[in-house]
Amino acid sequence: MRTEFTENQLKDPGIRRANEILRSCVHCGFCTATCPTYQVLGDELDSPRGRIYLIKDMLENERVPDAKTVGHIDKCLSCLACMTTCPSGVHYMHLVDHARAYIEANYKRPPGERMLRWVLARILPHPMRFRIALLGAKLGRPFARLMPDARLRAMLEMAPKQVPPVSRNDDPQTFLPATGAVRAGKRVALMTGCAQKALNTDINDATIRLLTRLGCEVVVAKGAGCCGALTHHMGKATKSHATAAKNIHAWAAEMDGDGLDAIVINTSGCGTTVKDYGHMFRHDPLAQDAARISGIAMDISELLMTLDMPDGSAKDLTIAYHAACSLQHGQQIKTFPKDLLKRAGFTVVEPADSHLCCGSAGTYNLMQPEISGQLKTRKVRTLEAKSPDAIAAGNIGCMMQIGSGTEIPIVHTVELLDWATGGPKPPALDGKLPIPNLNR
Repeated sequence: MRTEFTENQLKDPGIRRANEILRSCVHCGFCTATCPTYQVLGDELDSPRGRIYLIKDMLENERVPDAKTVGHIDKCLSCLACMTTCPSGVHYMHLVDHARAYIEANYKRPPGERMLRWVLARILPHPMRFRIALLGAKLGRPFARLMPDARLRAMLEMAPKQVPPVSRNDDPQTFLPATGAVRAGKRVALMTGCAQKALNTDINDATIRLLTRLGCEVVVAKGAGCCGALTHHMGKATKSHATAAKNIHAWAAEMDGDGLDAIVINTSGCGTTVKDYGHMFRHDPLAQDAARISGIAMDISELLMTLDMPDGSAKDLTIAYHAACSLQHGQQIKTFPKDLLKRAGFTVVEPADSHLCCGSAGTYNLMQPEISGQLKTRKVRTLEAKSPDAIAAGNIGCMMQIGSGTEIPIVHTVELLDWATGGPKPPALDGKLPIPNLNR
């Protein structure tokens, strides 16, 4: 794609990176075939190629974004299926992230939208605030259908029926291997996250049990918290970078202290962001530490593939694996979770169109509930068509989204692996899977 940025514009690192990305696009349109919003809306401007043209025009002309342009960019899920499909290696993620930051700085949204984004940015990344909000939403859930605003209805409907108790495993501490001996080169920091600590405490608990059982020393670093993704995808770059910087300081201190072999992440949306810290901070004094951290960040499935996880015996349990977009497209991890589940003895099936997003996408299901709802319905239908005993996923957002649309129990992949190797039965499966050989 031909671009016409001026020399002065190209002095800005963000514009320079956008120019590189735009120039790599060859207009082929392959991305439209795998774009969920194009599949639902059928509008070229709601496809990656269409948005690229809008972003190019907006940035080149340094114009104040108009409502139409903002609307089309807001409808992007950042599922990154287009990056998997693109034959030219267009790094759409960096381009749309820059466009969102530009919009945040130059566009004045209607009061209702500004308020919604303000509330989400100040609640979701903070576990205790989020927990309090969930308790309030739980009380209001029976009245969701009476709400005039679709986004308010979506917030209430997405609230879990039960808010889990606080897990002390999320506090800064070190968990030693169950065997008493640390495997060579297996001291890892676990990112406990933010929203996940309020929505589902079983995931981190299962991760710690599994890793210590396999001989890892697991550290929850003091000062680490939200990865910054929630605000980053809203275009709130200053806030997201400040949050990410806390993690960089916390994990760099561990690396420079007793050392770390990996930073393990069990929420794939966070993993995609942490692995991008090196890019986010490339012109910042934290650049070196950010790059070091991105270099050892691993999804839990990546780390488990390096460990001697025991094989499981055949089990009469069929698991439908849902591939989170941030894992299969953002991190290009496609087979590891399925391989691990099969090794543990589960029968694994995949839904049709497994490359398409479930519609969760961070805060997307709260800000674009209509499109999100259509994608959820499609995803649930394809999962249920496999008649599984349970659904497994590697991202809390996907679990909440899909779980709100089906009666089939949904659990994190690591919970099943923990169960299969000696841990407790995942609470989400209690009373639903009376299988003697797994019911420990």
